[in-house]
Amino acid sequence: MRANSFRLGVGACTAGVLSFLLVRLSAWPPHEDETLALFVGRQSLGGLVHTVLGQRGGAPLHFGFAWIVAHTGGGLTSLRLVSALFAAGSVPVIAALGARLAGRGAALAASALVSGSWVLLFHGVYGRMYSLFLFTSALSYLALVDAIERGGRRRWALWGAAAFLAIACHPYGALVFASQGLFVLVGRRRIRDALWPFGVVAVLGTPMWWSDLVLAGRFDVGVGGGGEKLGTPTSVLDYLDHVAGDFTAGYQAVLIVALLLALGGFVQLVRTRSQAALLIAAVIATPTAALMLARLGSSTSPESRHLIFALPFFAILVGAGLVEAARRVPSVGPVVAAVAIAAFVPAEISWGYHKTPELYRGAPASVVRARDEAAAWLASTAEPNDVLFGYEPLFLEAWQRARGHMSKLVVPRADPKLALNALVHARLPLGHGVWVFDAFETNNYVRRREIKLVYPDPAAEFEVRAFGPFLVVRSKQPVVTPRRFLKLSRKVEVVGECPGLCIGDADVNLHTVLQAGPKLDHYEASRSRSTVSR
Repeated sequence: MRANSFRLGVGACTAGVLSFLLVRLSAWPPHEDETLALFVGRQSLGGLVHTVLGQRGGAPLHFGFAWIVAHTGGGLTSLRLVSALFAAGSVPVIAALGARLAGRGAALAASALVSGSWVLLFHGVYGRMYSLFLFTSALSYLALVDAIERGGRRRWALWGAAAFLAIACHPYGALVFASQGLFVLVGRRRIRDALWPFGVVAVLGTPMWWSDLVLAGRFDVGVGGGGEKLGTPTSVLDYLDHVAGDFTAGYQAVLIVALLLALGGFVQLVRTRSQAALLIAAVIATPTAALMLARLGSSTSPESRHLIFALPFFAILVGAGLVEAARRVPSVGPVVAAVAIAAFVPAEISWGYHKTPELYRGAPASVVRARDEAAAWLASTAEPNDVLFGYEPLFLEAWQRARGHMSKLVVPRADPKLALNALVHARLPLGHGVWVFDAFETNNYVRRREIKLVYPDPAAEFEVRAFGPFLVVRSKQPVVTPRRFLKLSRKVEVVGECPGLCIGDADVNLHTVLQAGPKLDHYEASRSRSTVSR
């Protein structure tokens, strides 16, 4: 394939992805994790570093972008724009990586496949770290291939910078780093040259490793048997099959074709480009081995997005298999390849519509109106010392309306330790408690556009409003103390579990509140003993 044709094709794919993402930027309903990033980003830079590295763990670079967005007056749309730009920017990086590993034809086919993938398109409008992780990890693999092939301190320094950024994007950046080390060791090329840059990245990445350990501790993730999810060859293979389906299309017939093409592509690379095959094998083997050894807590469930760094390599394998199949019938090969791509991409779009229909058709107008009305009411009643339970998207929308009048105190809903920490370090007396139920949330047992007006017991203590699928509960009086807030929260979350509502998060919320109570007892007892000893 000629260079100009290759560039034109990759440019068309990139432009198509960017156009789609910009048009659909607000289609997907706001999510709690996006709200979390922006609320954490409202802190000072020092507070952000303390929260991310010392308390929450996770993705420092993503929170850094959220901090910039929050402090420049941006909101959810701005945060999603960051994801969209990195998602679109990933396409030419993947194309360049594919050209180095498998040739331009396979790289162009991979670019087209990636451009239609649900994993890319959904995370391109999702204000989290995954498109950023895809971009930085793909860039680090490309830089590593360049450094291995050509050498030189400058190229190794560029790889080190890209690898560090990938590590800072997501805990699975450790798997990217490990796969690259495995590739260098097994390939036995430029091992001496690689020692110092790998060592520098490992040392400079210490804050990121610590952040990953903090996150692992929160979700009871470790090494060893006995995990509640995965941990067996069958379960790991099922998970990888699920990932491959989300990378392309999860329909059995389409997935079988994709897997056969990927296998054919890998065999061809083993024969003709052994180093490329070795790198791809390292990328696949590293997370597979890690998942086999991992002990995962009951609240931890790996999803396809966690292996988004492997998306380019799976697409390259499918592209290489497609090119090899076309080569075997030279008279009609190009037509066959074009038809195959033309069939794959609509199947990918169909699969994406199946998984997240709102990304393609938008949320119902009635739900959008109800969200606006609920946010407006929250903004009109907001006071600076309110206690907000959970990083509810409605709080974010109300914050964007109310600005200085909206409280910064959010009590995390899925982590008793963090919930207690937020309460005991808040300025007393605490203000009104505010809780939200969303009957249209995707993790509900049944999604509904209308919610019943249900009052916690006793009803006299609460003001309750229903807006379409949103139930907003506000205490009539300030809660004053952490203990009082936990007591009222228990009454509210019990309502979320009643048959009339059946809110999916209510059980997690109630568990958090019940666990935070004894922790508060222990904290107050420790404070009392400390005071007496003085």
